[in-house]
Amino acid sequence: MNRIIVITGPTATGKSALGVLLAKAIDGEIISADSMQVYKHMDVGTAKPTHDEMLGITHHMIDIVPPWEDYSVARYVEDASKCVDDIFCRGKQPILVGGTGLYIDSLLAGRKFSARGDDELRRTLETKYDKIGGGSMLAELSKIDPKSSVTLHEKDKKRIVRAFETYMTTGMPISRHDEESKKLPPRYDAVKIAITFSDRTALYCRIDSRVDEMLINGLEDEVYTLLDMGVSQSNTAMQAIGYKEISEAIINNTDICFAVDKIKMESRRYAKRQLTWLRRDSDIIWIPREHVHDINDSFKKLMELLHEKK
Repeated sequence: MNRIIVITGPTATGKSALGVLLAKAIDGEIISADSMQVYKHMDVGTAKPTHDEMLGITHHMIDIVPPWEDYSVARYVEDASKCVDDIFCRGKQPILVGGTGLYIDSLLAGRKFSARGDDELRRTLETKYDKIGGGSMLAELSKIDPKSSVTLHEKDKKRIVRAFETYMTTGMPISRHDEESKKLPPRYDAVKIAITFSDRTALYCRIDSRVDEMLINGLEDEVYTLLDMGVSQSNTAMQAIGYKEISEAIINNTDICFAVDKIKMESRRYAKRQLTWLRRDSDIIWIPREHVHDINDSFKKLMELLHEKK
């Protein structure tokens, strides 16, 4: 089985730079595993690598959908797996780089997602939810999918609607579908490397610095552009950290400084959630960073680890 190399870790730890160095060294191509870098016109706030930072390395799964379109993990698995297979067919090494753990895990597993109903069915279910409420919807769901009904919160409109949609489309409860999917062997073999700062304080300082850099590089203007394009706060893209806070400040005419402080706080919280997600995976090999200027040291450690894994 061909093996993917995964470089992951919390936000602002240097994953993109490390991935590029590795790709240069082993004739690889990078597949982004970032749920927000898929959106066009969202460069600064998602920390997309610039053309110069890519160093001529081909990057996939960046800028593939407009920001008003909702993109899902199911679509990511379908699109990214095509990239992986193509890279393998051309004799190159796919390198999966990013911090969206659900995307990474789902791609490696080759997880199958239940068929989606049509837009009209989804809108009908959403309208019903708005009319009778989540509690009543869960009560109905308990009759056809009791396992899902006890795990969902009544305010989780998206997943409640999804559970009904799956059942009405396939005749199979989504809980059963998920259980069967998890029993399947993984689609891809992988060596998984996670990079982070040894000291949590150093990580948080780096996150704060990155947010400041984003503001300097035009994050506010980027949000203005998205709003002018008609992207609303209800779109998935505008829920991304940075975009959500800045758009709220613009629309409500509040102090941008408060928005920046909130971005830093939410980014730190996100990093904690990423670390929690990653640490449950015993197969991940960690590379600790001591400071922001030691990426070459991290690259050296990475090459040593990959040599050991041959």
